[in-house]
Amino acid sequence: MRSDEELIPQHEPVFQISIVARMIGLHQQTIRSYERIGLVKPHRTRGNTRLYSHADVERLKTVTRLVADLGVNLAGVDVILRMTKQIEQLHHELEQVTARLSATEARLAAMSPEPPE
Repeated sequence: MRSDEELIPQHEPVFQISIVARMIGLHQQTIRSYERIGLVKPHRTRGNTRLYSHADVERLKTVTRLVADLGVNLAGVDVILRMTKQIEQLHHELEQVTARLSATEARLAAMSPEPPE
């Protein structure tokens, strides 16, 4: 049997705040305060109901871990989350550049004449 995360795309908003609060063990008001300061940005329905995705839940778990387990204040959490995102973006760019370099090296190797023996 497959888990919910396998059936529902990572960024699809599906959970109401009450469910997220139970999943993570946070008070709904705490989640709302995290939203106010920009640590999480849930989707809003036409009726203005907050809906959270699996990615939002994972982000909230990270925030909770940083605050509760490591004693990081919310400003520090914001910096850590932003830097983590930037590192992930840079890592992705590096992978792309490395792939292009490998392809270019392969083309150059294919074009160069064989060295004399």
